[in-house]
Amino acid sequence: MIADGAQLFVRYAYPPNARGSCGPPDSDALLHYGQSGVTDQGLRQLAKGFAGAWPYLELIAGSTGIADPLDVRVVEAYWVGNSLLDSVGIKNIGNSMEDRFRARTGLQFPHLVEGILAGGVPHHSFHVFEIYPWLGLLRDERRYATALNVLDRCRIRWGEVLAITGDEAVVSSRPLVWDGVALGVGEPVVESAKFAVNGTGLIAGLNVGDTVSLHWDWVCDRLTPRQLQQLKHFTVRHLTIANSGVEHRGAAIALEH
Repeated sequence: MIADGAQLFVRYAYPPNARGSCGPPDSDALLHYGQSGVTDQGLRQLAKGFAGAWPYLELIAGSTGIADPLDVRVVEAYWVGNSLLDSVGIKNIGNSMEDRFRARTGLQFPHLVEGILAGGVPHHSFHVFEIYPWLGLLRDERRYATALNVLDRCRIRWGEVLAITGDEAVVSSRPLVWDGVALGVGEPVVESAKFAVNGTGLIAGLNVGDTVSLHWDWVCDRLTPRQLQQLKHFTVRHLTIANSGVEHRGAAIALEH
């Protein structure tokens, strides 16, 4: 993992930003920062423009006595997971959710509270499985395939690099599956994921055999064994919480990434 939290943020935030899903409209600027490795006030301002992720970073930092929301420990906690998450505290998480989502979620808000009480923490998988409307669409036969794809691509997932060709890596990863009742992690499949643009990557020296994290159709970072364990742990935690309340979910929540 790189030591610069702002640059780590770029690696995870750029894939959805390039799709126009979240963050400021100038995704080329974010890509340039990631390719150049430069961290300055301009990058910090771009990061603050992610209305979904930035408040979580502020929550984690503020609750754990860390001054900078872009501290690498905070950024890692949100996207991958680490011990900071269980130090945030239910009260702090609940207050943040109240401020951000009660007015927008309406009758769905009690189910969000249930998720927090069940152990939900400010990890990206919590936002994907608990906040997004897609979980509620899984029971819609017309839209469940789209919903499943978005949930799978939007979460941070893990995989192993099998081959590298140009700006893309061939990766073995385990997609989400839906059996009509619950979400789970399926058997490995092979996919292609970008890690560079025109030969200039966000990650230098990617190698066959590396364990990596992925967001949408991009490789985000190499994962250490500890990081892999943490990412799996928080993904499973929030999948379990989501599955316990999937039958209650509506499809009316439309929120930022």
